[in-house]
Amino acid sequence: MSEEEKLLKEAKKLPWEDRLLHKNWKVRNEANIDLASLCDSITDPKDPRLREIAPFLKKTVADSNAPVQEKALDALIAFLKAADADAGRYAKEVCDAIVAKCLTGRPKTVEKAQAAFMLWVELEAVDVFLDSMEKAIKNKVAKAVVPAIDVMFQALSEFGAKVVPPKRILKMLPELFDHQDQNVRASSKGLTLELCRWIGKDPVKSILFEKMRDTMKKELEAELVNVTGTAKPSRKIRSEQDREPEPESVSEAAGPGAVEESVDDAPVEIDEYELVDPVDILTPLEKSGFWDGVKATKWSERKEAVAELSKLASTKKIAPGDFAEVCRTLKKLVTDVNIAVAVEAIQAIGNLARGLRTHFSASSRFLLPVLLEKLKEKKPALTESLTQTLQAMHKSGCLNLADIVEDVKTATKNKVPLVRSLTLNWVTFCIETSNKAVVLKVHKDYVPICMECLNDGTPDVRDAAFSALAAVAKSVGMRPLERSLEKLDDVRKKKLSEMIAGSGSTVSGATSSGPAAVKNSGGGVSSTEASEGSFVRKSAASMLSGKRPVSAAPANKKGASVKSGNNKKVDGAGRMETAKLSEIPEDIEPAEKSLEEIESRLGSLIQADVISQLKSAVWKERLEAISSLKQQVEGLQDLDPSVEILVYLLCALPGWNEKNVQVQQQVIEVITYLASSATKFPKKCVVLCLLGISERVADMKTRAHAMKCLTSFSEAVGPGFVFERLYKIMKEHKNPKVLSEGLLWMVSAIDDFGVSHLKLKDLIEFCKDTGLQSSAAATRNATIKVLGALHKFIGPDIKGFLTDVKPALLSALDAEYQKNPFDGTSAAPKKTVRASESTSVSVGGLDSLPREDISGKITPTLLKSLESPDWKVRLESIEAVNKILEEANKRIQPTGTGELFGALRGRLYDSNKNLVMATLTTIGNVASAMGPVVEKASKGILSDILKCLSDNKKHMRESTLSTLDAWNAAVHFDKMVPYITSALTDTKIGAEGRKDLFDWATKQLSGLSEFPDAVHLLKPAATAMMDKSSDVRKAADGCIAEILRVSGQETIEKNLKDIQGPALALILERVKPYGSFQEFVEPPKGGSIGISSKTNTKVAKSTSNGVTKHGNRTVTSRVIPAKGLKPDTMLPVQGISVQPQALLNVKDSIKEERERMVRRTKFEEPRVEQIQELENDMMKYFREDLHRRLLSTDFKKQVDGLEMLQKALPSIGKEIIEVLDILLRWFVLQLCKSNTTCLLKVLEFLRELFDYLKGEAYSLSEAEAAIFLPCLIEKLGHNIEKVREKMRELTKQIAQVYSAAKSYSYILDGLRSKNNRTRIECADLVGFFIDHHGAEVSGQLKSLQIVASLTAERDGEIRKAALNTLATGYKILGEDIWRYVGKLTDAQKSMLDDRFKWKVREMEKRGEGRPGEARAALRRSVRENGPDVAEQSYEVSQSISRKSLVQPDLNMERHLMPRAHVGVSGPTNWNEALDIISFGSPEQSVEGMKVVCHELTQATNDPEGSLMDELMKDADRLVSCLANKVAKTFDFSLTGASSRSCKYVLNTLMQTFQNKRLAHAVKENTLDNLITELLLWLLDERVPQMDDGSQLLKALNVLMLKILDNADRTSSFVVLINLLRPLDPSRWPSPATNETLAARNQKFSDLVVKCLIKLTKVLQSTIYDVELDRFLQSIHVYLQELGMEEIRRRAGADDKPLRMVKTVLHELVKLRGAAIKGHLSLVPIDMKPPPIILAYIDLNLETLAAARMLTSTGPGQTHWGDSGVNTPAPATNSADAQLKQELAAIFKKIGDKQTCTIGLYELYRITQLYPKVDIFAQLQNASEAFRTYIRDGLAQMEKNAAAGRTPSSVPMATPPPASLTASSPEFAPLSPVQTNSLNGSKSLSTKPEPTNFNLPPSYAEDNRGSANVINAARVRAPDNVLADQRNERFVSGVTSGTLDAIRERMKSMQLAAAAGNVDEYATRPLMSVNDNLNAGLSTQSRALDPHPGMENPAQGGVLPMDEKALSGLQARMERLKSGGGLEPL
Repeated sequence: MSEEEKLLKEAKKLPWEDRLLHKNWKVRNEANIDLASLCDSITDPKDPRLREIAPFLKKTVADSNAPVQEKALDALIAFLKAADADAGRYAKEVCDAIVAKCLTGRPKTVEKAQAAFMLWVELEAVDVFLDSMEKAIKNKVAKAVVPAIDVMFQALSEFGAKVVPPKRILKMLPELFDHQDQNVRASSKGLTLELCRWIGKDPVKSILFEKMRDTMKKELEAELVNVTGTAKPSRKIRSEQDREPEPESVSEAAGPGAVEESVDDAPVEIDEYELVDPVDILTPLEKSGFWDGVKATKWSERKEAVAELSKLASTKKIAPGDFAEVCRTLKKLVTDVNIAVAVEAIQAIGNLARGLRTHFSASSRFLLPVLLEKLKEKKPALTESLTQTLQAMHKSGCLNLADIVEDVKTATKNKVPLVRSLTLNWVTFCIETSNKAVVLKVHKDYVPICMECLNDGTPDVRDAAFSALAAVAKSVGMRPLERSLEKLDDVRKKKLSEMIAGSGSTVSGATSSGPAAVKNSGGGVSSTEASEGSFVRKSAASMLSGKRPVSAAPANKKGASVKSGNNKKVDGAGRMETAKLSEIPEDIEPAEKSLEEIESRLGSLIQADVISQLKSAVWKERLEAISSLKQQVEGLQDLDPSVEILVYLLCALPGWNEKNVQVQQQVIEVITYLASSATKFPKKCVVLCLLGISERVADMKTRAHAMKCLTSFSEAVGPGFVFERLYKIMKEHKNPKVLSEGLLWMVSAIDDFGVSHLKLKDLIEFCKDTGLQSSAAATRNATIKVLGALHKFIGPDIKGFLTDVKPALLSALDAEYQKNPFDGTSAAPKKTVRASESTSVSVGGLDSLPREDISGKITPTLLKSLESPDWKVRLESIEAVNKILEEANKRIQPTGTGELFGALRGRLYDSNKNLVMATLTTIGNVASAMGPVVEKASKGILSDILKCLSDNKKHMRESTLSTLDAWNAAVHFDKMVPYITSALTDTKIGAEGRKDLFDWATKQLSGLSEFPDAVHLLKPAATAMMDKSSDVRKAADGCIAEILRVSGQETIEKNLKDIQGPALALILERVKPYGSFQEFVEPPKGGSIGISSKTNTKVAKSTSNGVTKHGNRTVTSRVIPAKGLKPDTMLPVQGISVQPQALLNVKDSIKEERERMVRRTKFEEPRVEQIQELENDMMKYFREDLHRRLLSTDFKKQVDGLEMLQKALPSIGKEIIEVLDILLRWFVLQLCKSNTTCLLKVLEFLRELFDYLKGEAYSLSEAEAAIFLPCLIEKLGHNIEKVREKMRELTKQIAQVYSAAKSYSYILDGLRSKNNRTRIECADLVGFFIDHHGAEVSGQLKSLQIVASLTAERDGEIRKAALNTLATGYKILGEDIWRYVGKLTDAQKSMLDDRFKWKVREMEKRGEGRPGEARAALRRSVRENGPDVAEQSYEVSQSISRKSLVQPDLNMERHLMPRAHVGVSGPTNWNEALDIISFGSPEQSVEGMKVVCHELTQATNDPEGSLMDELMKDADRLVSCLANKVAKTFDFSLTGASSRSCKYVLNTLMQTFQNKRLAHAVKENTLDNLITELLLWLLDERVPQMDDGSQLLKALNVLMLKILDNADRTSSFVVLINLLRPLDPSRWPSPATNETLAARNQKFSDLVVKCLIKLTKVLQSTIYDVELDRFLQSIHVYLQELGMEEIRRRAGADDKPLRMVKTVLHELVKLRGAAIKGHLSLVPIDMKPPPIILAYIDLNLETLAAARMLTSTGPGQTHWGDSGVNTPAPATNSADAQLKQELAAIFKKIGDKQTCTIGLYELYRITQLYPKVDIFAQLQNASEAFRTYIRDGLAQMEKNAAAGRTPSSVPMATPPPASLTASSPEFAPLSPVQTNSLNGSKSLSTKPEPTNFNLPPSYAEDNRGSANVINAARVRAPDNVLADQRNERFVSGVTSGTLDAIRERMKSMQLAAAAGNVDEYATRPLMSVNDNLNAGLSTQSRALDPHPGMENPAQGGVLPMDEKALSGLQARMERLKSGGGLEPL
C-alpha cells in the first residue's frame, strides 16, 4: 500500500472537520465525496448530522483547489437537498463564500454554484440570496457578475415573484445598465424582460426606464413586444412541496389539467405601488411657499401654489405624514371662486389619494361632502376632474362603500339634479370595482336609495339609478333586488330587467372565458420541477430576441417530469430497505459490515464450526448451529461487549431471508435473550433487527416470538423509539399484515408500558392517516384497538383528535372506548423501561396530548372583524374562532391569545344579545381548550363574563352559567372566588342574576369536602340575607350553609369579625351547629384600626360617594358591601361620645411611599379605584367614628366629621400634616360633589387648615399640590358666587404655603379650562400673582400670551378679566409687556392700548408713578449692588416669610426657612445673601448669588489676600447652600420657567471652585452632596428639553471638571470611591422612567468611574496632595463591604466599579512601592480574616516586581530604601553605583518638561537626605544652561518647602533646556528599574513607557489582558502578607520582619490596653516605638549609604520610610496606647 493510500485510509478515521480542512487536497476531495454520499443517505431533514456538517460548508466551498471546490459544491447541493428551512441559519456565510470564490471558477463550478443558490431559494433563504447577489453584482470582474444575474433570472422565472421579491431586483438593475461589459448589459436586459413577465410592463417601464440611457430604452422597447401573457412559477419552495399530495393520490379522472389549475399556480398580481419607495412631499411643500401662495389674493398665485402641490403629489407613492392642514386648505380651495384654482385643488386631492392610499382615508371622508356638493357645477373641466378624483379615492382604497353611505344619501337629496345623477354614477363605479363580499354587506343601504331615485323627475338621475341597481345585480345576483322589483311599475321593471339581463350576459361571458384563457396562457406550464440529478442552467441574455422567443410561461423541460419531493420519498423508501433504516443519528446508525469483518471481530467468542454450519444450505445443519449458538450465548458470563457483534452475526447468518421457520424462531429467541439480558442494549441493534422482526410478526408461525422480541426491545430502549421506527416500516411495507399485526403488537405495548414514553401526536396521526385509511378491514380493526387502548390512559380528550373520521369508524371507536374505559391515575403500566429514553415524554395522560399554537390564526383581520359594525361579520368571526378551536382539536396553547380575549371581551357588551350568547359559548370553549393557564392568559375576562348575569333574559344568564361551568372545569374554583365575590356585591347585577350566581356557587361548593377559600363568599352572602328579593335571600341562605360546611371553624372565627348588623345575627344562628361564637356578639373594645385589604381595589365596585362601611370593625375581606344599607347601621353600638383613642393614628404612616405614586396630571373626576384606595387609607389612619362620618353618604354626617377635625386641629396639627395627602384627596372628592352645605364647610375648614400650616411654616410638598391644586383650579368656576369667592381666597392663601411660582403654573393650566367661569377666575388670579408675587413668577411671564389670547373670546366677561390682568402686568412691566403678549390682531392691540391708557391715568390719580418704574429702579439697584453675571433681572422683590416645619417623630423632612427680609435693593451683605440663597425661591436666590459673585471677584483681585481668608471660613457653607439649590433651580426650570436661576447657581459654583483655596476649604460631606447632585443632573433625560438645555449640560460638565481639578484630592477620591456603591433610589430627581433602578445606577457608576479615571491619570504628579491613609481606608471599606464572594462574582461579570478600584490601588502600589504599607494606619490590619486590601497590595507588589514595574521615579520616594524596591540588588552593586542610577533617572525626569517639577523636587529631597553628595560632580557632561536650570530649580524648591507647598501646586515657570546629553558615560548603566518611565531608554525585559500617565491595562483594556497582573492572577487569601521568599527577591523599605514587628507591637499594645497597663506604654519614649523598625531596616540602609562613615539615617532622625507613612503608623500606635484598642470602622 502506497503512502498516499495509507494517508487516505488513515484520514477516513478523522473527524469531519479535520478531513474537510486537511492540508492534503486528496484527503479533502475524498471527504467531500463522502460528505455528499452521507447527505444523500439522510432522509430526515431534522437529522442531527446535518447540523454537525453545516458549519464546515462555508470553508469547503472556498477551497483553493478547483476540483476539491467542485466536489465541495456537490456536497453542498446534497446537503441542501437533505435539509429543510432550518438550514437557512447558515445561508449567509455559505452564500458569501460562493460569491467570493466560486462565480469566477470553471464553467462546471459556476453551474454548481448557481444550483446551490437555487436550492437556498427553495429553502426560503431568499433574503440572504439577494443580499449575496447585491455583493456579487459589485464584483469588478464581469465574468462573476453575469452568473449572478443569470441565477437571479432563473430564480425569478422558476419560483416566481411571490417567492423572489421583484422590488429588490429592481433596485439592483440601474447600476447594471451602464456596466462596461456588454454581456452584463445583455443579461440585465434579459432580467428586466423577465420582470416584465411577472409584474407587467408598465411598472417596469415607470420605475426603470427613466434610469436608462436612450439606446438601451429603445432596445428594450423592441424586446418588450415579444413578451406576452403572464408567467407562472414552475418550481415550489420546499415547504410547499411537502404539503403537496403525491401523484399517486391524484385521481386520474381529474384530467391532465387538474393539477395545473391549482390556486398556487394562479398568476401573482404585483402592485406597482408596493415596488416603489415613498417620497416625502411635505418638506419640499414647505419650502415652495405653498402656504403663502394659497392665501394670496391673486388667483394665479393661488393656482400656482396648488399646482406645485399637485405636481409633488403626482409621485407614485407618498410618504405618510400630517396632511390635515393641507386638506383643510384644499377644502377651502375646492370652493374657490376661480374655477381654475378649484380644478387644480380637486386634481391635487386625487393625486394625494393615489399616492397615500389608505393613509388618506380620514382626509377623504373629510373632503367627500364638499366634492359631492361641487358636482353641481356644469363646467366640463370641473366635472371631469371631480369624477376622476372621486374614482381615484375609491380605487386607491381611501373610501369604501360602507364609508360613503351617509354622504351619498345626502347627495341624492340635493336640489341640483346634476349632483344626484353624478353621485349615482360614482356609486355605480364603486359597486363595479368592489368585491362581492363588500357589496353583499352594503347592498341593503344602497338599493333603497336607488329605488327612490327611480322616481326622480330628471331622466339622468333615473338612468343613473338603473345603472347602479344593474351593477348590484351584476355583483351579487338578482336575489337582493327581488322584493324591490315587485314595487315597480311594469315599464320600469322591464327596463331594469333588460339592463340587468344585458349586464348578466357579459358577466357569464366573462366568467366562462376565464378558465379557458388561463388554460390557453398556461398550456405549456407544468407544476413539475427540475429533477435533482441535473441542473438546467438558464441565461438571462437568452431572453433577448435572436436568442429565443419568449412565451408567457416556460416550456416543459426534459428530465423535469418527476417532482423532487416525490423523488426524495421514493428513494428514501428504497434506501430504507437496503441500508436498514439509516435515518437515525450518527451514534445509532448501523454501519455496513462484511461477513469477514464480523467473523474477525467474533474471534473465539463463537466456535468456528458453528459459523460454518450457519452458512450451510441444509436447513437441519443451520438449525443445529443456531441451537448451539443459543447455548453458547446463554453460557456467556459478560454479555454486554459482545451484544452488538452477535446481532450483526445473526442479521448476516442466517439473516432475515431465512426460509426455515424453526431456524427463524431460534434466531428471534437469541435476539430476545440478548435484548432482555444485556444491561445496555444498543439502539443500533434495534434498528438492525426491526425490519426483519416486523416481517416475522406478519407470519403466523413466528408471530408470538417476534412480538415477544419487540417487547424486549421496548424494555431495553423504550417503546417510544421502537414505535417511531415502526411507523415508517409499517406504512411503506408491501405486506399489509406487517401493518395490521404491528398495530396489534402496539396495543399490547400500550397496555404494558402506558403512554408516558410515547409521542402521542405522532401515534394518533399515524392511526388516522395510515391505520384508519387502510382498505384492509384487519388493519382498521387493529387501529381501533390501538385507539381504544389509548383511551384507557388518556380519556375522552382523544376524541377531539378524531373528529374528522368517518361516522362508521367513529361508532366503532365509541364501542371500543366503552370496552376500555378511562382509568385515570389507576391505569399504571405493567412493565418498565430499563434505559432512560432521551425522547420520552415525562408525563403521560392529558398533559402529553399536544396543544396547538393558534397565534398564527388570530390574524389582525379576524380581530378587526370582531369589531365590525356589521353584526353578521361579527357573528362569522366568532364562529371562525370556534372553527380554529375545532381545527386544533380543542387543545390550544395560550401564546398570542391576549388580543383574542380583548376582542371577545368587547363582544360581551355587544348590542346584539345573540352575539353575546355566542361569545359566551366561544369563551367557554376557549377555556376548555386552553386548560388551567386560561386564568392568566384571559386578562380578567371572567369579571366581564359575570356582568352578563345582569341581563334580565333567562337565556343569557343560562349561557353565562354554562361558560362558568366550562371555566370551572378548566381552572379550580378557588381562582374564581375573587371574581364571584366582586360580582355578588355589584349593584348592577339584578336580583335574578345574583340568585343564579348564588345557586351556581352552592352547586360548586356542594361537590367539595373542604374549601377554606369559600369563606370569602361569606360576607356577600351575609349581606344578601338582607336583600329585598326573597329569591336572593333564599339562594344566599343555601350558599351560607355550604360555606359553613366546607370552611373550617378557625377560618369562620377570623372572618365573622368583619360582619356587622343583622347579617351577623343571621349567620350566628346558622353557625350554632358548627360551634359557639358568642364572643362576637359582645361590643368591641377600643383598639387599633384594621387595614383593608388592597386586593379588593381590582375587583370591587363602589358608589359615587364612596362606599359606606358599617359595624365597628373595619372590612378585611376582598369585597365592599352593597350600597343600600340603612344609615343606622353606621353608628357603633356604644355611641360616639366615648372614644378612647386619638382621632388620627399615624404610627404606621409612610407618607413618602404614598407621595411617590402621585404624578402631576390634568384634572379628571376621581375614578372608582381611586375612591376605594382613599377609603382604605382613611380606615387605616382615621378613628372609626371619624372615617364613618367622612365616608358617609349623608352630607350632615360629613359636616359632623369636619367639625370634629376642626375642633381638634390645634392639638392634632402634626398628625394632620402626616396624613395631609389623604385629607386633600378627600377634599377633592367633596369638591367634585354638588352639596353646597358640605362644600362650604370644606372650604371653611381648608381656610383654617392653611392658616395653621402657615403658622407652622409648613410648605406643601409637590405631591400634595398635585393632588389638590388641579381640582381646586378647575372648580374655581363654581356656579354659586359665594363658593367662587371662598375658592378664590383659598387659592391666594395657598401661595403662602406653597411656592407662588409653582402655584402660578397650576393657574395657567386653568386658563385652558373648558369652563368659562374657571378661565375668568384664573385670569384674575394671574393678575393677582403678578401684582403680589411678581419676583417669583417673573420667569413665567411668557404666560401672558395665553391671557392676551383670551381678549379675542366672545364672552365679554372673559375679555374683561383678561384686559384687567394685562393692565396689572402693564403697571409692573411697563412697555416691556408687549414682548410677552405674542401676536395680536389690530382689534386686540387697540383694546389693550385703551386699557393701558386708562391704567396710566388711574396710577397718576393714586400717585403710583409711571408703569414699570419700580422694575427699572430695581435694575439700577442691582447694577449698583452686584454684577449681573448672566442676564438682567426684572422681578419685584418680596419678603420671604415662610419657614418649614421639622417633625422627626413623623418622619418628615422639611426645610427651615428663616424670615429673612429683603429690601427693594436686594441683599446688602454676604450673610444675608447666603440666607437668600438657602431659603429664597429660585428667582429670589439669584439676587443673593449676584452678591456672592461680586464678593468672590473682589477677593480674587485682592493683592493682600485678606478678603479671601475671610471668605474661606464660609466656603463650605456657601457650597452647601449652592449644592442644595441646584436641585431646586432645576426642578423649578422643569416646570416651564426660565433656566436663568440654573445658570446663576452653576456660574457661582464655577467662580467658587476656580479658586484653589476656596475649593480646598470645602468639606468632604459637602463635596459628596455636590458631586452627587451634579452627576445626577448630568444623567437626567429632562435637562436637554429645558430652556437652554444644551448650555446647561455643557456648564455641568465644565463645573465637574473644575471641581476635580481644584477640590481637595483626598476628599475627591474618598467621595468618588463611596459613590461607586448603588445610589439610594430617593436621590434620583426625575420621575420613574422605563429604565430600571439597576440600569440607572449603572449609568451613574459609569460617570463616577470616568471621574476617577481623570483623577487617577494625574496621580503621579498629585500624590503629594493625597492623604494616603484616608484614601486607603475608603478602598478598604469598599472592598470589605463587597466581600470576597461578591468580588469574585463581579470579576467574572467585568464589573466597572470594581475594576476601577483595583486600577487605583494598582497605581498607588506602582507609585509608592512597598512604602504603601506604611499608610495603612486607618485599616485594621490585625482583623481576622485579614483585610482584602492587604491581599491586593501583596499581589500588586509581587506582580509589579516580577514585571520590573516598581520604579523609583514615582513621586513620594523620600528615602533610598524605597528607591531600590524593585532591584534584586546583588552584593556586587555598590552604593555609589545605585546612587548614580537614581540620579540618572532623576536627571532624565528633569530633562522632560512634563516631569521636570517632580524631578527637581526629588533631587531636592536627595540633597536634604544626603547633603555630602556633590550633585554637580555628576553633571560634568551637561551644558552650562542645564546646570544653571538645576541650580535655580533647587533654590525654588527650597523656597517652596519653606512655604509648605508641594510641586503639584507650584508648577515650574519654564521648561528645562533640552541640552542635557543623555548618553553620558557616567549615566549609561541605567538599571531596568527606571526603564518604565524614562524617555528613550530601552531594556531587554520591559517596554519603555511614555512619562505621562497611562491607565494600567486593568482598566484601559480587557481585564483578561496579560499586562493586568492584578486581575489576571487570583487574589490570594490574605493570611501571610509577605512570605520570606518574596522578601528575598526584592529589597523593600518595609520588610516582612518590620511589619511582623509592627503587628506584634500593636497586639501587645491592645492586650496591655485591655488589661489597663496604659501607664507602662505611656511612660515610654516615642523613639522606642521605632526600635523594631530601625532594626529591621538597618542593613538595607547601610548597604545603600554612599558614605560609610555617616551615621545611619534612621538613627539620625530620618526614618527609612517617608515621614507620612511612619507618622501614620505612629499615630495608630498612639491611639492604641491611649484608647485601649482599635476603634472599629
